[in-house]
Amino acid sequence: MLTAKEIRESFKEFFRSKGHHIVPSAPMVVKDDPTLMFTNAGMNQFKDIILGNKAAKYQRVADSQKCLRVSGKHNDLEEVGMDTYHHTMFEMLGNWSFGDYFKKEAVDWAWEYLVDVLGLSPDRLYATVFEGSPEDGLSRDDEAAGYWEKHLPVSHIINGNKHDNFWEMGDTGPCGPCSEIHIDLRSDEERAKVD
Repeated sequence: MLTAKEIRESFKEFFRSKGHHIVPSAPMVVKDDPTLMFTNAGMNQFKDIILGNKAAKYQRVADSQKCLRVSGKHNDLEEVGMDTYHHTMFEMLGNWSFGDYFKKEAVDWAWEYLVDVLGLSPDRLYATVFEGSPEDGLSRDDEAAGYWEKHLPVSHIINGNKHDNFWEMGDTGPCGPCSEIHIDLRSDEERAKVD
């Protein structure tokens, strides 16, 4: 069993080997941004780059960002204690491409890190992709699903809704479909009963 420190360091080392510059975690209390009280996502320190207000110093970046989710759009406070994965404070591991690579590399490297580096069992992994939103004129993210099919059976690629699989910085601004990776930690007996 790896410690949190070992996972954090292995993640940063893996992405360093893929040409990423490793940046430190930004402070959790945000300064110079009246729209945000606390850092609640890994992208916060790159907000000006994403908005096009500032040029990226590096095209590939990776980090382990300390996050606090107690207010705003990403408020997990009411979910804490209701399940095993919502927390008020956590570290978000992230790899970022500013005009360099896109979905294919992100999917392949996520898979390589989880399976080859961490040794997770491939048959227990699932990926979600954005299912689309007809009312918003958005189609399913077939591109990401196609890349996941290289690694996963179709039965392990699950459609996710706009709430869970569509990233939005705010009510207006940068946005797009996202993909998540999940691991089934249930016993073999439980998995045999319910897929």
